[in-house]
Amino acid sequence: MQRRPHLRPLPRPRRARAGAIGLAGAVASLAGSSPVHAAPIVQAPALLSAHAQPISSRDRVYTADQTSNTVSVIDPSTNRVLGTKALGQPRLDQVLGPLDRSQVNVHGLGFSPNGRLLDVISITSGAAQLVRTADNRLARATSYVGRAPHEGFVSRDGRTLWVAVRGESHVSVLSVRTGRLLARIPTADGPSKVVFSPGGRLAYVNHVRASEVTVIRVRDRRVIHRIRGVAPRSSDEAISPDGRELWLGHPFDGKTSVVDARRFRTMAVLSTGPRTNHPNFVSKPDGLYAYVTVGGLNQTLVYRRGGAHPRLVKRIHNSGTAPHGIWPSPDNSRIYIALQKSDGVDVIDTATDTIIATLHVGQDPQALVYVAGAVPHGDGRSGLGRQGLHHRVQTFDVPIRGAVGAATVTVRAGDGLDLLDFAARGLPPRGDFTAYGVRADGSAAPLRQIKADGSGGVDEALVFTDFFGTYRRVALLPRSAQTPAQTVRAWVLAVRGWLCRLDGQHLP
Repeated sequence: MQRRPHLRPLPRPRRARAGAIGLAGAVASLAGSSPVHAAPIVQAPALLSAHAQPISSRDRVYTADQTSNTVSVIDPSTNRVLGTKALGQPRLDQVLGPLDRSQVNVHGLGFSPNGRLLDVISITSGAAQLVRTADNRLARATSYVGRAPHEGFVSRDGRTLWVAVRGESHVSVLSVRTGRLLARIPTADGPSKVVFSPGGRLAYVNHVRASEVTVIRVRDRRVIHRIRGVAPRSSDEAISPDGRELWLGHPFDGKTSVVDARRFRTMAVLSTGPRTNHPNFVSKPDGLYAYVTVGGLNQTLVYRRGGAHPRLVKRIHNSGTAPHGIWPSPDNSRIYIALQKSDGVDVIDTATDTIIATLHVGQDPQALVYVAGAVPHGDGRSGLGRQGLHHRVQTFDVPIRGAVGAATVTVRAGDGLDLLDFAARGLPPRGDFTAYGVRADGSAAPLRQIKADGSGGVDEALVFTDFFGTYRRVALLPRSAQTPAQTVRAWVLAVRGWLCRLDGQHLP
């Protein structure tokens, strides 16, 4: 049985191994027992090290499921989903009700270095919560940190939780022991995530509305540098286990920025593809690698790190739609990828970069983390249920009549109403469209109006309706085209689709 870490922090490891050695100095009361001596817990991402234990039944993989408002819990030793931790209500009427106090849009994840605490960030309800990984129960009262927090992480000393409040311009620093707000650190607009250097001395903050990385000295919470030259609108970031590189994903621009985390300079901006989401790192016997999820391509890209000149070595075609969160195991043998619009997780063997398993998790998984030593004893299933599991989910290509572009819709079965999630790119900039549900007999009904952004994209447009059993598929028609001729053509196609068959077929 794995023993719990000692109260007193271990000596700071040498720089070459800093990313591979987790700190054992968390407060003993958080684990619920008196401290004892134990080997240090290695958390991923990690360098190759004799200290890294193989994948264990004591480890856990977690996903934050935004639509079902759950956290899915996976045993990586068996690739089995053990259940979900419900933090909010799945039904629309309860979420929007005046008395609802549960969490909405469960989205971000982090953890303590000793693996005993999982932090969960809920965007719409503005909440930061700490969950005990041993029994899946809340460690203390919920903290509310501001408008639209995105991601949070526990500091390397295990004492504070740093939350990027993306709807505002600050990082909230909370006490892990009490949940009390200790400080608000001003940043550029839209801070999105906080990651710490391997030794815990520095914190790096990326931004969704500013082209910079803010560098904060953890000791006195002072901003010491602003790294310029990164691509705009970064949603996620990761720091390499050797502390040398910071990779930033830019979903709205299809880029990945590579930053020298020690010299505070941008080294490269890569064109990785539409909806570039999360990066992370794997160390192999033949070199150091970065993996980047690209939601718009349904691929995970594998780069061999090379400073300013990383080299793309493989494209992994994911088994589902919209790969998002990503995290490796501490021994570097596996990497896990959340499939946002397929409600799944791909398990990849990093020796061959092939998918060896796909798991079904809660609805709309976003962030994903691997936590070593999460369950020191017992089976770790206490407090888990089945909310969000085994619901029907399907992604359709959406035909666009009378305009250029490509669109998809993901339909999730819900309790009472189904959720439709539209995304598109290549539409006429700022074009107005109507989404129609098409029944089996070819008739159609409007579902909602959708407006493209300045680049012709639609990141997310939601509809709640009774879809399964009512409609066969969806079509997108322009409300106003670029020219009168295009307008006439679009509505002629609409009328023909509703009232008659086209070449003997209903409107697809």
